[in-house]
Amino acid sequence: MTNAHTPEIQADSFVEMTDEHFEEEYESMGDHHRMAARHFAAAAKHHLSAAAADDEGDNEATARHAYTAYRHQLNAVQYAEIATMDNDSLEDEHDGEADNS
Repeated sequence: MTNAHTPEIQADSFVEMTDEHFEEEYESMGDHHRMAARHFAAAAKHHLSAAAADDEGDNEATARHAYTAYRHQLNAVQYAEIATMDNDSLEDEHDGEADNS
């Protein structure tokens, strides 16, 4: 299912990095932010590959890269949401503002 005109994504290091990180427990907000960033970066790479495939008229590769980009985006948003929801200092700030009203 490869096309000679479709640019190859240099995602090997990303895959190795995420496999290594999936084996660990995520305890800190920083870990969640890093995973969100990695998924957003992977989504961007796949969007660029989808655009290049579309320029070449390769509808199959365009759809495949667009779908993969979308999946990475969903994962990235989930990690970002977890990091935000786990930020206790934001809750403390909002609680303090409500008390002062």
